[in-house]
Formats: sequence, structure tokens, C-alpha cells
Amino acid sequence: MASATPYASKVIVLTGASSGIGRALALALAAQRSRLVLAARDEERLLEVERACRAAGAETLVVPTDVGSHEQSQRLVSRTLAHFGAIDVLVANAGIGMIANFEDVEDPLIFERIMRVNYLGAVYPTYYALSALKSSRGQIVVVSSLAGLTGVPSRTGYAASKHAVFGFFDSLRIELRGTGISVTIVAPDFVVSEIHERAAGPDGKPLGRSLPGQGFMTAEVCAAQIVKAMTAKKRTLVMSFRGKAGRFVRLVAPGLIDSIALRAVTRNR
Repeated sequence: MASATPYASKVIVLTGASSGIGRALALALAAQRSRLVLAARDEERLLEVERACRAAGAETLVVPTDVGSHEQSQRLVSRTLAHFGAIDVLVANAGIGMIANFEDVEDPLIFERIMRVNYLGAVYPTYYALSALKSSRGQIVVVSSLAGLTGVPSRTGYAASKHAVFGFFDSLRIELRGTGISVTIVAPDFVVSEIHERAAGPDGKPLGRSLPGQGFMTAEVCAAQIVKAMTAKKRTLVMSFRGKAGRFVRLVAPGLIDSIALRAVTRNR
């Protein structure tokens, strides 16, 4: 019979832990009394999450980190190993959004920033944690997006970064055969979080407004599904019916998928 708390005492490094899906994941895993390393750029908000996680029974370590920096990603792993002595699970969740039609973008350097956080921000911690994960025969869980599986209008930079995440971790999974490390890639659909109001607009600055949220999944429901997929060591978790269906329909009717993506974005502007 499977344990109801498979992550009890496990050392879990969680990036993007200060808000949204990351915060909800931290609290869900804290309830299993795991040992959580909470990473994000906003130290004040991380400390708030830490207090909630400790109240739920977790041991915690806060490491303010910009995962787009390979030096800070290395420091995150080094501090984890110095404090807990191992890494059992790496959850690469940190990410930023971008909402702008390509022709309206004022500074193309925003694409580099998006790629650095969303793609390299998953690659760097994985690189530095890999040896420890091999020792523990652990897990890598990376939060991509449904936009990593299909094109999405007004999300060119974001979708590109999430496609890169799928390409990298699908490839890494094959390389890691025989090591005992499992790789789970998560593709949420629209989720209620701050990523939309923090998303870069055409001028590269945060939009500062939320999307209407019609049909959005809550961060808590999203986190619960991710923990379930982690526990089962699923290869991929696509978190909506249209996402699951779209992967197959795209093969025979790609134009239909384009229309569905356009309609979904238009409805939630």
C-alpha cells in the first residue's frame, strides 16, 4: 500500500515558491512534513511562505534566488546540501510571463529575459543538483505550460521558452535512463496566479492587471494535481481536456488548434 505521505522528510528544492503555483505547492508538500528549500527573488514573501510551511509541519530553508543566474542557482544547491545534506526532489517552477503581439514589442531583449528565467532558470538548478539527485535516485519536476505544446498568439516569447523546457527535459529524461532519476513535465492551462499581472507587456514592463479568469484553475487545485503526478512519477501531466485533446487533433487539423488557441486568448484578455 502506497504511503499517504511519500514526501515526508524528503529534501525538496522548490523554485518560484513565493506566490501562485509555487506557494500552493510549498503548502501542499509542507503538509507531508517534507524538508523544503524555498527559492524565489522576493525574500519577504518567501519568509511569509516559510512561516506557513513551518506551521504545517515542514522543515524549511529560505534561499533568495534569481534562477536566471547560474551563480545564484549554484548557490541555491550548495546551501541546500550544506543545510540538509541531500536533494531528493527538484521542482523547477519559477517563471515569468509575456503578453504582447510580436510586432508591438518595443525592445527585443525581452525575449532574452523570458528565456533566461523560464528556460535557463530550470536548466541551471538541474545542472548543479544533478549529482545529488543521482545519489538519492531522486526526481526532477518542471512546470512548463500548455503553451509549451502549441503556439499561442500574443505569447510568442513565453511559448518559445516553454517549448524549450519540453525539448530539454524530454531529452534529459532519455539521458537519465538507468540512473533512477524520474522526470515529470507539467503543462498547466490557465491558472489563477500573479504571473499574468507580472507578465511583460510590449514595453517590457509588467502589465499590472489580471486576466478575467474565466474557467481558470486555482493554484491549490493545480498544486494538488502536480503532487499526485509527482507521487506517481508521471512522465507528463497535461492539465486540461483541451490540452490533452489538442495534442492529437493538432496532427490532423492544425488549423483548428490555431483557432482554439486564438479564441482562448481572446476570451481571457
